[in-house]
Amino acid sequence: MALEQLSEVIQRCQALPENSYTSEDYDLFTVAGRTCIEEGNSLQLLSIVLDEKNQEIVQCMGWNLLPPLVQVLLKKENKDLPHCLAVFNHLIEVCRPKELLIGLLEQLEHDDPDTTAESLHVLLTPLQKLLNLGVRKASSLGMALSSVLEQLCKLPVPETTEQEQDDVFSLGQCCSELSAFIQPFVEEAQHNHIRGKDSAQMMGDLPHNEDELRTELLKCMQVLSRLLLGVQLRDMDTLPESPLRDFASSILIGDSLPALVHRPLLRHRHIPGFLEEEVRYPKESLACIAHLLFVHHLLADMFPTVYQELYEKTLVRVEDCGLPVDLLEIKSFLSVPQNLVKVMTICPHQNLRSKGLKVFQLSIDKFNTEAKYKFFLMLKTSNHSGVEGYIIKNIKNQIDSALKAEGGNVWFEGLHLLPLLRSVLMLPDGPETDLLQYMDIMESLNLLRYLVIRDKTGIWTELYKIEDTFLKPLRVGINMSRAHYERELLITKEDKKTKAKVSVGDEKLPNMTTDTHIKALHSALHTFDMIESVLVRIEELVD
Repeated sequence: MALEQLSEVIQRCQALPENSYTSEDYDLFTVAGRTCIEEGNSLQLLSIVLDEKNQEIVQCMGWNLLPPLVQVLLKKENKDLPHCLAVFNHLIEVCRPKELLIGLLEQLEHDDPDTTAESLHVLLTPLQKLLNLGVRKASSLGMALSSVLEQLCKLPVPETTEQEQDDVFSLGQCCSELSAFIQPFVEEAQHNHIRGKDSAQMMGDLPHNEDELRTELLKCMQVLSRLLLGVQLRDMDTLPESPLRDFASSILIGDSLPALVHRPLLRHRHIPGFLEEEVRYPKESLACIAHLLFVHHLLADMFPTVYQELYEKTLVRVEDCGLPVDLLEIKSFLSVPQNLVKVMTICPHQNLRSKGLKVFQLSIDKFNTEAKYKFFLMLKTSNHSGVEGYIIKNIKNQIDSALKAEGGNVWFEGLHLLPLLRSVLMLPDGPETDLLQYMDIMESLNLLRYLVIRDKTGIWTELYKIEDTFLKPLRVGINMSRAHYERELLITKEDKKTKAKVSVGDEKLPNMTTDTHIKALHSALHTFDMIESVLVRIEELVD
């Protein structure tokens, strides 16, 4: 039925002049043609499409057949794949580039990441061929890149070397195909730039604007901030073949790197529809460039500067205890270790958290003693128990160094030390502090035990206050917490006995959740015992 309808509309349109087809003709051709594909009549459709008498009709209307054709190409196992592929390729050859571009980009848009990679694989090559045929190449390329990058950034990024090596999310494949897609346009833009520069020199003037094609290619900069910023690139020793690393290099090579970093915005060009915002270099992209250059040394031979591993490499060159306290008054300087705290605490990748901790400690080591003292006071208010515990360990180490120096460090002994101790030896919510959440309590107790044993820190003049604000509330808190968890443990065990008697047929209901709960309660009680054991030792030392 659909094949007959298609033949009828074709015969009627053959008698009409080109561009005089009605909207009804378009609708009938579209519905009948799509139905032929869906019903498996692609061979007959191919015959109609290739018929020399029908080329004007196909040229005007054929692009409407793209949606069902692309669906067949994506499924691959369809028996009509060869015929549909032949129809698709013929449409790319004869249809009007403008309509084809719109049709292909519509087929590229998906909300499901599972189909994104395959769509890019199928459509990038015909898009590249199509763009090379179009007269408005630059603006068409800009449209295509915006759509392609939007889809590419939907793909998950690999978190492990194995995931990247196996390309489990097809991100590496898509990045390689995108590199191949833009390569001829990059080469053309570079050729135009050289030719334009030579022409300008011959006329006694230098070019001051970028051509349209190069401007549109700069949209690939979006990948730096939206995709590559979240990728942990592996070095050559870890992963010799890395499509993501190659892709990052191909993006960087598209512009002169020194000019790219030092020129935050292209000069305005008077081109209809041109928006400066589209070629602005986002700060995130520039940060990603710096990381790729300075840390991974991508295209190192193209960038004339001293290479360091950014902050870490800069710190390594500084003498220990060589950074003065005045630097903490510089907001941008202080923000670096503060941002490292965020990396250490909220970054989802364990290796980056560990790296952040290493660099964070390195930055502490480079401060002089007064700077360390004031830095610890600032960071003690981080409201993150792990970070505060780490700070307390550093405070203990500095006190130990001060005592060994015998008076050489006034900031971690005597009167200066007491305000720092008051910020450390305290419970944020008094006796009601959640001791399991506030695990810095163990570090605080170990520090206090150390101070009492050393007996040379001035702690005894402050001890009566510490007993009132820290030790006594802690004792009450331990008793309250232990009583609560022991009661919860008793209730849970009783519930387990009750549930064990309930069965379905001859099968007992599983009690895995109850067992896990009991283990957690035992673990909490063990933690309270550990805290109390240190507390008792301190009380004995004080007595």
